[in-house]
Amino acid sequence: MKRNLLATAALSTLLLATACDKKAGDGPSNNSATVVDSKAAPTSPAPVQGNRDELLKDAVSALQETENAIAALDAKDAAGAKEALANATGKLEIVLAQNPDLALAPVDVSVASHDLLASVDAVKALRESAEDALEDGRVQDARHLIEGLASESVVSISNLPLATYPAAIKSAAALVAQNKLAEARATLVTALGTIVVHDVIHPLPLIRASAAIEEARKLAAVSTRSAADDAKIKQLLSTARDQLKLGQALGYATKDEMKELLKTVDEIEEGVKDKKSGVGIFDRIRAMFGKANESSQPKKN
Repeated sequence: MKRNLLATAALSTLLLATACDKKAGDGPSNNSATVVDSKAAPTSPAPVQGNRDELLKDAVSALQETENAIAALDAKDAAGAKEALANATGKLEIVLAQNPDLALAPVDVSVASHDLLASVDAVKALRESAEDALEDGRVQDARHLIEGLASESVVSISNLPLATYPAAIKSAAALVAQNKLAEARATLVTALGTIVVHDVIHPLPLIRASAAIEEARKLAAVSTRSAADDAKIKQLLSTARDQLKLGQALGYATKDEMKELLKTVDEIEEGVKDKKSGVGIFDRIRAMFGKANESSQPKKN
């Protein structure tokens, strides 16, 4: 398993977001990695007790010790495997003792970005070509046509499932004690396969449109703004409109949400005329961006 373990301080901001009621994680475990969309994240996470940085260090250490145990088993080093599994168990017990209701402990985070440099017309043309290919039954042609149609940053957070992972470590330790090294290794590999990956999508067109709107909001709040400021506001709103149209063409959010966002940009343009601030409309569109970002998250299977 390839991972780039980040500094614990960077991961500490994720612990609270991925904490949830442990009961939600109870039940049979899968032997494959699970991808969880952002809507699966709890609205009221369980409180994290103690020092978050220390808890994250313990969770990451438990994962590293699991890999150390696998390496020892590959080398037929039962004593080394026992020591690594004992260390992993100890770290997990510390996490659970301080946070008995914590279901997911983040151990890794990665960010992948794909920025599409294309016009709205070009995106629409590719979509139409893909639709034609699908109608003709040329599924693979359609897949290749649209595989690059994304403009987003994806934050992937890997978490240890605390409802099942500690038990798997203890089971592997018992197998090592019985000199069943192959079975112990298989148990650990399966446990690593149950790591939960939570992907959060950040559509770049929506981010850029929102940033332009926020900058326009600041300028519009100045009642004594100059003609140059008014021109800048108009330019920013034009940028937001263009980015929203690109996001719309790429299929982010829902059709209705994107239409409403574009309509609201027009309302802002009207609302800031004659040195007015348009404050109420700016407040409304901020909430609309939040909803559009939620709708852009991967759907559950």
